[in-house]
Amino acid sequence: MREIVLDTETTGFDAVGGDRLVEIGCIELMNHVPTGRTFWKYINPERDVPTAAFQVHGLSAEFLSDKPKFAEVADELLGFVGDSPVIAHNAEFDMKFINVELERAGKPTIPFERAIDTVAMARKKFPGAPASLDALCKRFNIDNSNRTLHGALLDAQLLADVYLELMGGRQAGLILTEEVTVRVDLDFTGGRRTASPGIELPVRAPRPHAPLPEELAAHAAFIAKIKDAIWLKV
Repeated sequence: MREIVLDTETTGFDAVGGDRLVEIGCIELMNHVPTGRTFWKYINPERDVPTAAFQVHGLSAEFLSDKPKFAEVADELLGFVGDSPVIAHNAEFDMKFINVELERAGKPTIPFERAIDTVAMARKKFPGAPASLDALCKRFNIDNSNRTLHGALLDAQLLADVYLELMGGRQAGLILTEEVTVRVDLDFTGGRRTASPGIELPVRAPRPHAPLPEELAAHAAFIAKIKDAIWLKV
């Protein structure tokens, strides 16, 4: 199962009223595990960046002036997202900005039905508790010490960790890397088996499958008590 964790930074809160995207960050998950594939772009909003927005993400109009416009990266974004579900924190906000920009660029929009909102997941799982990304990182002991400012790719990486925890938590020993190969070396002569790297697994003695004579006798006695037993017709 392929999923895309997505985060955006913007010039404000009103996608329809003229605010624009300034950054998009996406992370690919396969069966809830990050693959290492990402989509990350700064976007020229073609307008000013208000002070309030700059204080959140630190991206100035001057810095963004030579970055690509959204229309120039729209096809690449759509290609990366594909038809996969999109995980976002407060999905309505991010999806609205993405789709307004796609409409403006004359591109197909992403159906909101494909969005998975981690805020809604957190509020359902922890009613009444704070549901911000920082609060959830703290709850799940996820290191967000590098998050001095909001950043789309960093926030998407943190959100991927939070999403996995909201889904039930990582399995013991799960390594979130692009490729994980586990080699198991079996050593039955020593009475145990070991799995690289250094994981010792217990080995149970082989279970006998042939019935013992007393088990056969007990079964025959039981069958004899059954009227018209099917075993006697074979």
